[in-house]
Amino acid sequence: MADPRASLPPVLYLVHRIPYPPNKGDKVRSFNILRQLARTRRVFLGTFVDHPDDRQHVARLGEWCEDVCAVELDPRFGRIKSLRGLLTGEALSLPYYRSARLAQWVRTTVAQHGITQAVAFSGPMAQYLDVPGLQRRIVDFCDVDSAKWTQYAADRPWPMSWLYRREGDRLLAFERRAAMASDASLFVTEAEAALFIRSAPEARERTQVMQNGVDADFFSPANGGESPYPAGDPVIVFSGAMDYWPNIDAVTWFATELLPQIRCSVPEARFWIVGMNPAPAVQALAGEGITVTGTVPDVRPYIAHADVVVAPLRIARGIQNKVLEAMAMARPVVVSAEAAVGLSARKGEDCEIAQNGEEAVRMVTRLLQDPDVGCAMGAAARRCVVENYSWQAHLARLDVLAKDALPRAR
Repeated sequence: MADPRASLPPVLYLVHRIPYPPNKGDKVRSFNILRQLARTRRVFLGTFVDHPDDRQHVARLGEWCEDVCAVELDPRFGRIKSLRGLLTGEALSLPYYRSARLAQWVRTTVAQHGITQAVAFSGPMAQYLDVPGLQRRIVDFCDVDSAKWTQYAADRPWPMSWLYRREGDRLLAFERRAAMASDASLFVTEAEAALFIRSAPEARERTQVMQNGVDADFFSPANGGESPYPAGDPVIVFSGAMDYWPNIDAVTWFATELLPQIRCSVPEARFWIVGMNPAPAVQALAGEGITVTGTVPDVRPYIAHADVVVAPLRIARGIQNKVLEAMAMARPVVVSAEAAVGLSARKGEDCEIAQNGEEAVRMVTRLLQDPDVGCAMGAAARRCVVENYSWQAHLARLDVLAKDALPRAR
């Protein structure tokens, strides 16, 4: 029987963080792209391992990849190395993800296996695509990272505000060059694509949207398991990687500003912060009415048995996987307007979208006080996800691009 992976040419896939296990937002998307590519191609994966716990998973990648180059990246050393960008005039993100070993592996692998197509996941990985032999290049920017750094700058004192603003400016210049050297630039929402086009109008014709999805079978109410919560108390949950600044900011704001107001109406309500690597600022929130779990073996029971799931992000780019996963598990979700951009959901029916803290308090309180409303909203949320957020449907875009790439200006 013919190998189904031979139906399309082999592909080079470059990812800034090992795409397995899919236990945080970027890894969920990068893993599903890997799985989609591996359905019809031989995949050669180049990636970084930036956490000791992930080294054990490198061997598992052989299930989808013909060859893997996994380079160790110590974030502390990476931050020091990134300062070279101040001398070279480039964005600090580029030397952070620069590896002579990975660059050599890319050149050798492309030449030895006759690889002509490549997909780079996240902008900085596009720096590895300028090698002989590659004829078709796709960059999945996901979000406009340069805009994220500029947004960070607005809330930081000098000198960090200057450094973040500089990073935004220099990274945008690189993103524009990478987009023009590629056949297609992908973004997770129409809003992100439009934002990039406003900053890089020359890349309009090659800028496209490939939305996030969710595995609605895996994130199903039927797979919720036993409740991890003490009986009796209503539970509000936030899930995510807790060393990521937008998540840190979100839970800190919710815990200190919004939760006390909610508990005026629902005194027994508890806020659970579920996710790996909680930063010191997050750990400090633990106490009366607040639990910080750290890493959990399976996030699904924490979502499935929550009374309300919240995503109060004030700094957000693209569609949040945490929101889709909670909706898939038929939970009522209260999401900030910033985190709801690009979300195909009906406000007040599939989820609640809060424009400010006052609205978020009112919405969460109502859902805690009236479980029937939450149950109906959760059922509608799951229907919305099943109908609109299939990974396979969205990622089929990659196969189309492999066959019909746009003309490239080099």
